[in-house]
Amino acid sequence: MLIGLALILAAAFLCARIARRVGQPAVMGEIIAGIALGPSLLGLLPGNVTDALFPADARPLLQALAQLGLVLFMFGVGYELDLFRLRGAGRQVIAISLSSVTLPFALGSTLALLLYPWYDKSQLSTSGVLAPALFLGAAMAITAFPVLARIIAERGMQRTRIGALAVTCAAIEDVIAWCVLAVIVVIATAGGTGPLVRMLLESGAFLLVILYVVRPGLRWLMDAKRRWVASNYLIHAVLVSGLLLSAWATNEIGLHAVFGGFAFGAAVPREEIDARAPEVAERIEQTSLFLLPVFFTVTGLSVNIGGLGGQGVVVVVAVILVACAGKFAGATVSARLSGATWPESATLGVLLNARGLTELVILNVGLELGVLDNKMFTAMVIMALVTTFMTGPLLRRLRSRQEDHPIPVPTASARRPGS
Repeated sequence: MLIGLALILAAAFLCARIARRVGQPAVMGEIIAGIALGPSLLGLLPGNVTDALFPADARPLLQALAQLGLVLFMFGVGYELDLFRLRGAGRQVIAISLSSVTLPFALGSTLALLLYPWYDKSQLSTSGVLAPALFLGAAMAITAFPVLARIIAERGMQRTRIGALAVTCAAIEDVIAWCVLAVIVVIATAGGTGPLVRMLLESGAFLLVILYVVRPGLRWLMDAKRRWVASNYLIHAVLVSGLLLSAWATNEIGLHAVFGGFAFGAAVPREEIDARAPEVAERIEQTSLFLLPVFFTVTGLSVNIGGLGGQGVVVVVAVILVACAGKFAGATVSARLSGATWPESATLGVLLNARGLTELVILNVGLELGVLDNKMFTAMVIMALVTTFMTGPLLRRLRSRQEDHPIPVPTASARRPGS
């Protein structure tokens, strides 16, 4: 495990440097490194190198580290979610967000129905097509909010009208997609009406505790009058313990642990943390950045591009076309109808089409639930890479033809978890 971990970190660092040099987010290089260490590249070498570096007895340990990094990352996603933008969303933002979620969801679900005969039923945990169809629709509807925020910040678009609109829409879309995914998880894992009702009640109770106990409790703890909590180490311990307990709670309910990390991160009072101990959130983020390459490698061990075959290639092409058509058309047409120019609408469509790391998180949830087989999982991972890699070049081409006009935008943290 130690040798494999050293190799993972070295490969992630090297590929991240290369990604930056070609104008891509560093996280994309780390994802490529994780896939390359799996059967898609390293496994093609003589001597079964992948199994030698990551033997069966070491993989559960790597899986545990990957899950820890994933929970910490989802805390960062929730923490960076700017609820102020959501409260100020106008009709244009709502219309674009809903259309760029609804159309990809509908197209993705339809594609799952068409491709269901090609699924390997032995790898599915459900007997019907409902859960796989709903899950593929939700996976198509996601936008990589953290990566998108980083792309916009790196190109100086955070204070332009389109940049602010894209970030706000992405935040709303991710909230909708995660809520839909939570419902799908309940449907896929609850074996009957009784367990379904129990999971729904427990999930509702968890949200009530987060909103009316955890968030007020954290505000009380971070109050400037309480000098006895001035220690950053105490605040750090409280936040890490809280997010781990929240992840455990959602896992016990039957949801995935990522929901707990995300909900706790969204509940943390950012103003108090930024005022009392701004470096604590950064420490948690840095820990997740250290562990995320392990998650990418664990993901890459389940991706076998060489084993797709002719049928798999058809699936990959169909997935990419449907994903791009759904997001681009949904966002572009809605933006144009709501008053944006065609260049602005096209730019927004390109930005919201990026999936990135958030897509991999959802896909791993689907693989664990048994609503995806390995072939569809591989196809969706490739789609996530393609849609994110194409964002930068298409954006440069579009921006060379238009001129964005800066407008005042509420200041928000531009930190990017996981890239």
